[in-house]
Amino acid sequence: MAHEKYQNLIARSQALSPVATAVVHPCDESSLRGAVEAAEAGILLPILVGPRGKIEAVAAEFKLDISGFTLVDVAHSQAAAETAVQLVHQGKARMLMKGSLHTDELMAAVVRTATGLRTARRISHAFIMDVPSLDHAIIITDAAINILPTLKDKVHIVQNAIDLAHALGFGTPKVAILSAMETVNPDIPSTVEAAALCKMADRQQITGGILDGPLALDNAINLQAAQIKKIDSPVAGMADILVAPDLESGNMLAKSLTFMAGADAAGIVLGARVPIILTSRADSLLTRLASCAVAALVAESQRLSLKQTLAESPRVNVKQTVAV
Repeated sequence: MAHEKYQNLIARSQALSPVATAVVHPCDESSLRGAVEAAEAGILLPILVGPRGKIEAVAAEFKLDISGFTLVDVAHSQAAAETAVQLVHQGKARMLMKGSLHTDELMAAVVRTATGLRTARRISHAFIMDVPSLDHAIIITDAAINILPTLKDKVHIVQNAIDLAHALGFGTPKVAILSAMETVNPDIPSTVEAAALCKMADRQQITGGILDGPLALDNAINLQAAQIKKIDSPVAGMADILVAPDLESGNMLAKSLTFMAGADAAGIVLGARVPIILTSRADSLLTRLASCAVAALVAESQRLSLKQTLAESPRVNVKQTVAV
C-alpha cells in the first residue's frame, strides 16, 4: 500500500487530542494551508502567530478557513518567533511549526540564552523517510542543523533519534553510524567517532538503541550487501536510524532518496523543550501531515515521560532540567 508508513503515523496521532501548536509567521499559502490541513485532520490546534493583516489576506486569497483559530497579532517574523517561544513558556503551546520565515530566524529564538527553549540536549534535526524500496520508515540525522558535529554533539544527535524512534513505536531501534567504510581507519575521523559512539552505548552513555558502526550505507540498509562483506552485526542490513557524519552528507543522502528514489521526507527538530515542525513548500499534503503527526507523537511521549517523572518525584523542579 502506497505511503502506508506515513498513514500509520498519522492514524496514531489522530487517536490523540489535537496538540496546541504555535504556527510561526504563516504568511504564505503553503505554511497556512499546512496548519489548516493538520487542524482539519485532527492533529493540531493551531495558534497563528504573525501580522494579522497578512495572515488574513492569505486566508482570503486562497479560501482557507481560519475563523476557529487563535490569532496572535505581531508586527514581523522575528517578533512571531519570539512570541511563539513565549507561548511555550506560558504553557499555551506544546509544539512549534515553522511558517514563512527562515529556519535560522526561528531557531535563533529557540536557542536564545535564558528566554529560549534549550534543554540539556543538543538540538538536532531528523528526517523520517518513507522510502518505497524499504518496508519500514527510516530516520536520517542530522541533515539540517549541526554542520560539523563533534563526538559530544553526536552523542546527543544519536540519543535524540533513539528517543524519536521510541515515540514513533519502533521498539528498540537499530542505529547505523555511517561513514565511507565499515572498518575503523584513523585517517577518516568519522570511522573513529563511530567506534567511540558504539563503545559509549556499551557503557550506557547512550541508551535505548542498538548501535553499530562504522557502516557504509550499502551494508547499513541492505542485508545482502552486509552478508557479502561478512559483516556480523545486529544492525547491518536492518538499520532503523542512519546517523550521518556531518550535515552535508546527511542532507545529500536525504535529498538523493527524495529526488532519485521517490522517497518522502517528514522533518522535525528535536532536543528543545518542545518538538518543532519543519516543512518545505515542496512537501505534499501527506508529507506535511506526517511531519505534524511525528511531532504530535513526540509531544505525547514527552507528556507521558514528564507525568511519570512527577509521579516518581513529586517535588521535582521541572525547570531544573532545562539548561539556560
